[in-house]
Amino acid sequence: MDAKMIGNKIAGARKKINMSQAGLAGHVFVSPQAVGKWERGESMPDIITLNQLTKILDVDLNYFSENHSSANAISAVEETIPVVSSLTDLHQPQLLTNFSGNDLAMTDFAGVIAHKLKFNGSNLRGSDFTGADLTGSSFLGSDAREANFQAANLTDCSLSATDLTATNFDQAILVRTKFYALELAGAKISNTKLIEVKLSKTDLRKTVFENCLFEGVDFDYSDLRGLRLDGQTFIGVLFHNAALNETTFKGATLKNVSFRSTFALTNKYYKAIKTICFEGATMDKLTYASLKGLGADLSKVNLM
Repeated sequence: MDAKMIGNKIAGARKKINMSQAGLAGHVFVSPQAVGKWERGESMPDIITLNQLTKILDVDLNYFSENHSSANAISAVEETIPVVSSLTDLHQPQLLTNFSGNDLAMTDFAGVIAHKLKFNGSNLRGSDFTGADLTGSSFLGSDAREANFQAANLTDCSLSATDLTATNFDQAILVRTKFYALELAGAKISNTKLIEVKLSKTDLRKTVFENCLFEGVDFDYSDLRGLRLDGQTFIGVLFHNAALNETTFKGATLKNVSFRSTFALTNKYYKAIKTICFEGATMDKLTYASLKGLGADLSKVNLM
């Protein structure tokens, strides 16, 4: 791979979604200076970081090859060719699917039924998606602060590097939804089931979860320090490599839940586990045994 070519492609894709060098650096845990060196061709990201960049910049690995056509040309084709919403009914209206880079603040999308929409680098602040069916849609590098996703269907949706501050997800349908490197301060996820949802590298310390059922959820590398998860139900949930200091599960139900780190168990990890509050929680024997082995305080826990 040619470093200069790779750098030009990183810069082009970053600018396409209106993300700064500092913003991109924060999502892959490097300095803005490192991103600058990549884009000037002075150095190259390793293959792991390059894979992360494909997700954040909404490209695939082929994009970084010399023979790949420019991202702008592909985007232009996507935006000029509408897709048929149903191949079985040619009388159905054609739908615009790519809303990337658009200023859509305070837009009314309530009740819309449209799958696989693209909102990459879009301004969606305060927009209303109440009751909308957005199955398979993607939100990348967008501003969705204070947006309303109440009762919206977000099945198989991908939300990456997007600002979801103070966003409402009450009664949302969250099935196989992927949250990656997001800002969720003040966001509220309530009265819903999270089924096979993945929350990766996301700061959840100021996110509000109320009356939720978590089934098959993966909190991969996310920050849950001080988070209150009281009274909620967790089935087959993974808290691997998550920061859990002072997290509370008071009165919660936990079944087949794993708190194991995939790395070596350090004294720091054991100390963090001991700060978790499980007062009044109910759990199965396997979860209990696993936490007991990590030194968790289970003195006020009920067994199923």
